[in-house]
Amino acid sequence: MTLPTVTDRPTISRLVGKRIVVTGGARGIGAEIARRFASEGAEVAVLDLLAEQGSALAGELGCHFVPVDLTDTAGTTDALGRAIETLGGIDVLVNNAGILRFSPLLEITVDEWERMFAINTTAMLVTTQLAARSMIAAGTGGTIINLASMAGKTGGAGQGHYAASKAAVIALTRVTALELGASGITANCICPGYVLTEMGAATRTEADVAEWSSYSPLGRLAEPADVAGVAAFLASADAAYLTGQALNVTGGMIMH
Repeated sequence: MTLPTVTDRPTISRLVGKRIVVTGGARGIGAEIARRFASEGAEVAVLDLLAEQGSALAGELGCHFVPVDLTDTAGTTDALGRAIETLGGIDVLVNNAGILRFSPLLEITVDEWERMFAINTTAMLVTTQLAARSMIAAGTGGTIINLASMAGKTGGAGQGHYAASKAAVIALTRVTALELGASGITANCICPGYVLTEMGAATRTEADVAEWSSYSPLGRLAEPADVAGVAAFLASADAAYLTGQALNVTGGMIMH
């Protein structure tokens, strides 16, 4: 029996009127999240370093694109501020931007470590602070969705810096939920497993896909749409009482 995927299911309109910013939204999971949000009626702004792809996505969806280098704190602050101003406020922040590199533990350099954390974690702190201040000032609450990883829970050989940065994302999400809940802001993170995106395509072989698929009871890897569907749920009123969680989107590779 072939199980239905997210793309086989009808689209609903839970996000009409929501003003949403997606970082790292020009391609891969971020672009699919932006597409799903737009299809559910949200007004979306995408932040990304990839200007050509970001502009193309904006043309496709009718959304807004703001170029940014997330390793530049001042630039990130300015870009998110412009996005919030363009949208007229912010209801949902999706911290999706991230990088993945492989290196044996004993070969990771301090520069590699710091770059991984700069993009995967530090930029998330900067955007979370700015978005949360805007949400608090508006007095209407809001939603923060962070993209972590299965690696943030399980680790992974060759992923010392990546896994550590994603574990930090999980911890930051929980602290965000604890501190901002009184202001009506929820914070959750998504922990995908293996997802078929452009980021890993250069090093992914057919044998890899077959092996990794065998780890899931569903017998397949995730498509970006599988993650986008969970993000849309978290952004909607259906998840209003859900906060501080790290949701596994791993096809059952992790069951807790």
